[in-house]
Amino acid sequence: MFYFYGMSLIHQILAQYWGYNQFRPLQEDIIRSVMSGNDTVALLPTGGGKSLCFQVPAMSQPGLCLVISPLIALMKDQEEHLLQKGIRAHAIVSGMKKSEVERALNNCIYGDYKFLYVSPERLLSPIFREYLLQMKLNLIAVDEAHCISQWGYDFRPPYLQIAEIRENFPKVPILALTASATPEVKDDIIEKLELTNVAVYAKSFARSNISYIVRETEDKMTHLFKVLDNMPGSSIVYVRNRRKTQEMADAIRKHGISANFYHAGLNHQTRAERQMQWKNDQTRVIVATNAFGMGIDKPNVRTVIHMDLPDDLESYYQEAGRAGRDEKPSYAVVLYDKSDFISKDKRLLLDFPPREEIRRVYKALGNYLQIPLQSGFEVIHTFDLVEFCAFYSFDNFLTYNCLKILELADYISLSESIFLPARLRILVNSNDLYVFQVQNQKFDHLIKIILRSYTGLFDDYVRFSETELAQRAGITLSELIQQLNYLQKVDVLEFIPAIDKPTLTFTQNRVDEKEIIISKAILEERKERFVLRAQAFKNFLINQHECRSMILLNYFGESQLVRCGTCDYCRDRNKIELNDIEMEELCHQIRHALLQSPMDPDQLSEHFKHIPLDHFKTVLKWLLDTDELGIDIVGKVYCKLD
Repeated sequence: MFYFYGMSLIHQILAQYWGYNQFRPLQEDIIRSVMSGNDTVALLPTGGGKSLCFQVPAMSQPGLCLVISPLIALMKDQEEHLLQKGIRAHAIVSGMKKSEVERALNNCIYGDYKFLYVSPERLLSPIFREYLLQMKLNLIAVDEAHCISQWGYDFRPPYLQIAEIRENFPKVPILALTASATPEVKDDIIEKLELTNVAVYAKSFARSNISYIVRETEDKMTHLFKVLDNMPGSSIVYVRNRRKTQEMADAIRKHGISANFYHAGLNHQTRAERQMQWKNDQTRVIVATNAFGMGIDKPNVRTVIHMDLPDDLESYYQEAGRAGRDEKPSYAVVLYDKSDFISKDKRLLLDFPPREEIRRVYKALGNYLQIPLQSGFEVIHTFDLVEFCAFYSFDNFLTYNCLKILELADYISLSESIFLPARLRILVNSNDLYVFQVQNQKFDHLIKIILRSYTGLFDDYVRFSETELAQRAGITLSELIQQLNYLQKVDVLEFIPAIDKPTLTFTQNRVDEKEIIISKAILEERKERFVLRAQAFKNFLINQHECRSMILLNYFGESQLVRCGTCDYCRDRNKIELNDIEMEELCHQIRHALLQSPMDPDQLSEHFKHIPLDHFKTVLKWLLDTDELGIDIVGKVYCKLD
């Protein structure tokens, strides 16, 4: 390790690029582990700063960091942040042209680039593999690593290709990162990635500043307003479908609280504006589907409220964990009624449709995109699910799950909605461009505006706003597009229009739907695991006999003997037939007696026979749960306080 002005290199990089003086808990341990060449697994809860764990070591060493992530929007977001810091990075995502991808890959081989972000599906491409072999990697970072495990809640088969890539880079360490993994999933990550000499770092999943509150009610809206009225501050309200986001945001506004809605069906500009208004506290409440929140680091979210039930404890923990990142008291609230469980049971049939329904959707998809049999491999299509379902009168939810299963079976790849700005690159040298301008005066003005507005056009793709360029050139948007398309046609430049829709790619040539094979592991076994995870979440909701924080921690493999004291269960237990003054007085009496001499339970009960037995038991259990009292090897209760 090198030192500059008394500061280690990794701390210097942290301060120079990220403006922090110190790392969060475990970050430095993880960074030093991978820099020592160890394969490393990092289990850091939501908001734990996972990205710095690979960004800092990659910046500290020669070479490139390959980042594998299933979250396209998050990849683009991290790419933008790195570029803004002056750090060269590429994110290769669906919707990019082949020439653009090849240019980016060449930059990663021959240019001074530090990060390459790709989806796991990209690993399946033989062309990508050829380019990758020529890169000088210093680290392979696997984000959302739980996706490699069939025991996980978001299994992605392409993740299984990572171990194959490692064969070509045996000395390059792998860093596997996830925010929510059970012990079984952690072991599966190590096995499937074929990690050796592995170091595991796990930050506790406990979020002591978050109070978990569950309420069964047939009047969710009244309870929602009560929560928002009593718990001021920024809030996220999660629902399951797009229509409900708008309806609920309207209801909250009518109640007198500023609110807006967010879902993946909105265009990029609208999503960006609403997200920024909420982040800047201009909007107090954002009502959203689970498309909202990933990668959004807003520290002062006071409440996360679930009006509809997430699928499992992993999803719930990640979404609830977006509250209280500033470590101040915050609340994660679930409002449910009995009908929610009935709805979840019905949805199970839609989540795992029969094979004949999957084949029907596949056939319709090929016809809709006009892909002949035995063709279509790796051709990227913009794809609107709602339009597709309307065209064939398909159920949206059922169809989406058919597509996800086809993706798991490696027939298609479906990306979420992502905004890719328009890009330009000049294909001729400056002399040839000047000659073209002289000979084609009609295009001279536009070319001059382009050259004045953007730099680097002769070397790489440059992002631009079509609307802004049209305004600068004093022409309409349609005239601009027409002129750019012509300049592309005559090979003066390459123009890639902006994309703001999901994309769909056939990962193999289209086959007859009768040839579609959906394995038992993808359908039946995955359904069984889904049911088990759903039951675990149901147990979390209906459990009336255990601290909710303890339930969560036990699920993720942590044992906690002390109740959190702040969840709805603990609050109720704290106040059983006792007000705060009575509770504190009895606690003081019991602690004082045990400081004089430890007693066995019968002696202690006899000593406090003047106190109602139920009151005595309540206070005694509370003191044991909060670890103020203990029981020694001979069964006597003693006070742990000095």
